Amino acid sequence: MDENAVGRTRRRFLAGVGAVGAAGFAGCGRLAERELRPEYELNHTAEDWSRYDPEWDGPTNSPLSVSLEPEVLVENLEIPWDLAFAPTGELFLTERTGRIRRFDVEGSGLETIGKPASVIDAEAMAPGPDDKPFWETWFVEGGEGGMLGVAVHPKYPEASYIYAYFTAETEGGGKENRVVRYDVDAEDPTETGEIVVDGIPAGGVHNGGRIAFGPDNYLWITTGEAGQGDLAQDTSSLAGSVLRVNTVGDPADDNPDLPGDDADDRIYTYGHRNPQCITWLPDATPVVTEHGPDGHDEVNVLEPGANYGWPEARTESEYRGSDFHRPVVNTPESWGPCGGVFYTGDAIPAWRNRLVFGSLIGQRINVVTLAEEAGDLPPVEDAGEGETRGMRFDADWLDSDYAATAHWTLTDVLGRVRHVEQGPDGHLYAITSNRDGRPKGDTFPRQRDDVLVRLRPRSE
Repeated sequence: MDENAVGRTRRRFLAGVGAVGAAGFAGCGRLAERELRPEYELNHTAEDWSRYDPEWDGPTNSPLSVSLEPEVLVENLEIPWDLAFAPTGELFLTERTGRIRRFDVEGSGLETIGKPASVIDAEAMAPGPDDKPFWETWFVEGGEGGMLGVAVHPKYPEASYIYAYFTAETEGGGKENRVVRYDVDAEDPTETGEIVVDGIPAGGVHNGGRIAFGPDNYLWITTGEAGQGDLAQDTSSLAGSVLRVNTVGDPADDNPDLPGDDADDRIYTYGHRNPQCITWLPDATPVVTEHGPDGHDEVNVLEPGANYGWPEARTESEYRGSDFHRPVVNTPESWGPCGGVFYTGDAIPAWRNRLVFGSLIGQRINVVTLAEEAGDLPPVEDAGEGETRGMRFDADWLDSDYAATAHWTLTDVLGRVRHVEQGPDGHLYAITSNRDGRPKGDTFPRQRDDVLVRLRPRSE
């Protein structure tokens, strides 16, 4: 489809947004439809991706051979949720309380880009440990919704757009999740908001929310089932799915045909519970992590049109004998897996060509190694200090194309790790989610929480 056409039915515009100011955001503006400029046309060929490597191999050594330490770059953030680097090195991040912010890693500071007025109210706990029992703070205002994912236009800075996924209040008093595009070069970026995708079901839990441009220059969007499991099997609903659209929200040209007479053609895969990571192997294969019930968190390799089983299947006995796509990883206990990246940088050579993602309830960083043959996996015994910090996933009921070993590190060092991202400099950056009302134990949040950190080998 021509991404420069106008007048699309799905391209709607945000009508109530606040003007950006140092002390807050107020007012509203009427938004007019604008034609996309032709220089923003995109090539949808994954082979042009800078990280493309169809012959990649997974490492066979343990990732625990390197010891990392976090370098704190920003303190006292309010539940940061996502990170997205621009080619210029600028780092865009979101705070679940409603703000979109920009940070210069080289040291020029942190600035607020905007806070759309339609974002639902969400609050953060105060820094420092709270003496309330966890059940009194388990859900702060806003539940699991608010300002969530952020992505940068593939042609930034020529196309000075960022995309944000957030839970919005609707005119009828309800709420929905939507993806909105903003021009960050405008005097008031929030006044330039254009809705790219809306009508995504929202709830107090399971809002999904990760967005990213993939190797093919399409925008990928993970959605949760909003606490209504049956929606994940309803292909007319955008809930419990991974979406794949172009820069104005139309379906990717080669999206799969799905079952159902009224199936939404923006859906790439369905049957998901609450995916909160989308990343790609070097051969451009998409991978997600998603939260499970009472354990049974998963890592899934995506195939177009596949059904990932929720809510019908989540355990070995439920997957066996079914046609649902099998997970690569299905955990015996709760990890709370969320945002991450398939790391291809050089700053941490021992982690290259591995999936790295944050863990909420596990309060750590997980490193997953994939291999086509289980015999090529690194050992899980090589943890040191008499402790096993790893697990194998090669059972016959899991994904037949991959086996995996998972290792974990930095346990209880940062607390709840919300997202890990690779920067243009090859380093890994992470954000915590310690002020979201769901701390584990009495250590977090600390007085400096929440934080943005850069991960460095201890030898540096």
